[in-house]
Amino acid sequence: MKKYIKIEEIKLNLNDPENLLQEKIVEILGIKKEDILNFKIAKKAIDSRNKRNIIFVYSVLVNIKNQEKNFQNLDKLSEQIKINLKKHKVRIEEEFIYEIKKIKNKPKNSPIIIGSWPAWLFCALVLAEAWMNPIIVERWKKVDERIKDVELFTSTWLLNNNSNIQFGEWWAGTFSDGKLYTLINDRRSKFIFEEFVKAGAPEEIIYDAKPHIWTDKLRILVKNLRKKIISLGWTFRFETCLTDIEIVENKLKSIILNNKEKLETSDLILAIWHSARDTLEMLYNKWVEMKAKPFAMWVRIEHDANLINKSQYWDNYNNKKLWTARYKLVTHNEKERSVYTFCMCPGGYVVPASSEENRLCLNGMSEYAQDSGISNSALLVPVNPLDFGSNHPLAWIAFQRFWEEKAFVQGGSDYKAPAQLVGDFLAKRPSKHIWKISSTYKPWIKLTSLDECLPEFITKALRIALPELDKKIRWFASSDAILTAIEARSSSVVRFARDENGESNIAWIYPSGEWAWYAGGITSSAIDWLKIGESIVGKYV
Repeated sequence: MKKYIKIEEIKLNLNDPENLLQEKIVEILGIKKEDILNFKIAKKAIDSRNKRNIIFVYSVLVNIKNQEKNFQNLDKLSEQIKINLKKHKVRIEEEFIYEIKKIKNKPKNSPIIIGSWPAWLFCALVLAEAWMNPIIVERWKKVDERIKDVELFTSTWLLNNNSNIQFGEWWAGTFSDGKLYTLINDRRSKFIFEEFVKAGAPEEIIYDAKPHIWTDKLRILVKNLRKKIISLGWTFRFETCLTDIEIVENKLKSIILNNKEKLETSDLILAIWHSARDTLEMLYNKWVEMKAKPFAMWVRIEHDANLINKSQYWDNYNNKKLWTARYKLVTHNEKERSVYTFCMCPGGYVVPASSEENRLCLNGMSEYAQDSGISNSALLVPVNPLDFGSNHPLAWIAFQRFWEEKAFVQGGSDYKAPAQLVGDFLAKRPSKHIWKISSTYKPWIKLTSLDECLPEFITKALRIALPELDKKIRWFASSDAILTAIEARSSSVVRFARDENGESNIAWIYPSGEWAWYAGGITSSAIDWLKIGESIVGKYV
């Protein structure tokens, strides 16, 4: 297995050329330039805490001549080199290679994955590479057909309940940034990112400290991954829906599809989306154990992207080496609920994510160019099961629907989004005129008062939080910023019971990933699905 030297915290000034990294490596290690065989960037981040001195911070992986021999006798190194090694956390590490086991006893029936969330691919890869022949059941359409249906919706306001931003290949993932950032420290993420790049994701996700795939790149990646999985023996069943499951002696026996077809299996991986409310209800009625959990509801806030750039980069906001500015904020209050930003979309768009008629739901996305001129993010306020007025695990469905219906009506009952300028919202007066910026939301917005379509605990928390957030990012609470409502589907609102092998209380059913509340995004979901795949393969090795 290959080994390399890892060096962290290498800093370059904003206008330094990146080839200076080689000189930094020579200085830190106390070696000659010709001793470097090769090196690559492992991580790159922007440090903009000092607005007058923005820097790039790198971690690198280096191969040098006789590297193990050079680091065996640390006592012989100079004091300065010892200081450098400690400061930059220099160490020798082995390259991580993800290995998939091959099965010895092929199961009688194929494993089945329900749903096509992006990260389930990695469970699919494990099972396919292990010589199993799984089936993927997706209730709605392929990505290209979905894009046409969504574009038709934004131009005609006629919602297709069966093909929209929530439902179809890769679900809402094909209309999002494809954020990959995670706090989980698991070496499997290296394999995940490499597979994404092979399928068409930008190469910089390998080293970007806050990696994104971006909406337009995601749509290319989706199709390439589908082709790869098919080449490995998988079968895709689009426009096919799970409607029932058959359980015998607390074990799954078979699944029933919307065409009345019955498929027997000993391995059912549930990768359904939180908006598949009917499927969740069916599982609950079949005694698959779940319980309600806190989630969040929010509004989208839109700013002039240049304003955010100036607040983050000051005089450097036009520097071509800096990407469109991002932020992540939180504010706490002893009396009201915390408010935090989520799904920040630099130079992006607010998009319609409704999946049920006469109910309004929003989402945000950015393309690779990040050039809409408007940056947006979600402003989240926590919601807990007590707010539902019931302890039933699915009480949240009625709660979400109630507020999505209120937003739909407040927007004019035609899928316009109710919107209010921040200045008017803080002053508790309805908005009547747009000021400096326009919303990116299509099919447009209706200026109004958001107090009419949000719970009071959310409006109270937002009014306290906005001035506090403005202290963290200048102009965040500017009077002309636009608030649009409503997003009520931030994450799964139930957590499924499962054991150390990933099985639910019903044997051979594997609830997994973000929707089952065992992850919180694409990367952590992919890691969870890899583990599920490993667990299933382990049954047959």
